[in-house]
Amino acid sequence: MVKVQPSGACCGATITGVTLDRPLSQDLVAELRAYWLEHKVVAFPNQKLSPAQLVSFSEQFGAIGEDPFFGHIDEHPKVAAIQRNADEKTTIFAEIFHSDWSFMPIPPAATALYGITIPPVGGNTLFADQVLAYEQMPESLRSRVEGLTAIHSAALGYAPDGAYGDADQERGRSMKILPSDKALATYEHPLVRKHPETGKKALYSSAAYIQGFVGLKKEESDALLGELYLYQSQPGFIYSHRWESEMLVMWDNRSLLHAATGGYDGHDRLLHRTTIADTRF
Repeated sequence: MVKVQPSGACCGATITGVTLDRPLSQDLVAELRAYWLEHKVVAFPNQKLSPAQLVSFSEQFGAIGEDPFFGHIDEHPKVAAIQRNADEKTTIFAEIFHSDWSFMPIPPAATALYGITIPPVGGNTLFADQVLAYEQMPESLRSRVEGLTAIHSAALGYAPDGAYGDADQERGRSMKILPSDKALATYEHPLVRKHPETGKKALYSSAAYIQGFVGLKKEESDALLGELYLYQSQPGFIYSHRWESEMLVMWDNRSLLHAATGGYDGHDRLLHRTTIADTRF
């Protein structure tokens, strides 16, 4: 029997009573999808998944999407490794709150991440509920963001001179990151986004990927981005997820931001990741 235990925070739940290494019935997929949409991020502990099984599970929720700046693992072309070695001196990957690949024409619906080597300390993933952030937004701020269009780009992270660019690779990062001039492209998305499945509005904003807002000068855009970031990442909107080995976590990029944390220097960390595409925006 499937059991759902909410995290007790603003979002997040743990689901047990289901085995993910084999095909699921359509009814069970629909049930799990409903829990995922409700809680925005769900964790499935005690799952033994090969890369191929991780892909098979993910494909029951949508086609595998593009990971434009990640290399894949040798065992499977649709799986990327989120990796940091014990002796690594590079910065922690993805410490700024963001929605995965928001700079794409149609950003992904979901990300699935499977824990393989999990340090005994640190490494929590923070999830920020952007539906709640919108619902509780002060009217003085909401009146300024309604109707704004944001300009998204991967340049700060993945351009050759970006945070994960050529210089970062020379420092010995263990992850397969592929910086490219493709990161300079821009795409525009509404700052307040209506979820295509739930119909709920959420903030779709990230200091990691938004360069500015259509119709605003750079100084105005930068100031608003900073104000939004402080607002949308405040403690009341955050769920801090503690990882376990053999745990699969799937989150909704359309209603959440997420950020990595460190605190595990001296320990290896390895997770396998799939990106699940969206069909509508």
